[in-house]
Amino acid sequence: MPGPLEGIRVVELGGVGPVPFAGMMLADAGAEVTAIVRPPTGAAADGMETATGGVLGRGRREVALNLKDPAGLEQALTMVAQAD
Repeated sequence: MPGPLEGIRVVELGGVGPVPFAGMMLADAGAEVTAIVRPPTGAAADGMETATGGVLGRGRREVALNLKDPAGLEQALTMVAQAD
């Protein structure tokens, strides 16, 4: 059975606090949630420091973008323009 947010696209920018929890809840309700996170480096490359790592990551896909790079920023803005 589809969720009430089926067909809704959400772009989640990496954050702390309520952001990962809100993304998880939206994904649980059927939204297509894409989390934009920093590219992993060093110790963070284990996957647990990202939005989709761990318990709160269910139902989301993750795109690692460097928003300080013009190409990464352009890709993020394109994703946001296509989201609801």
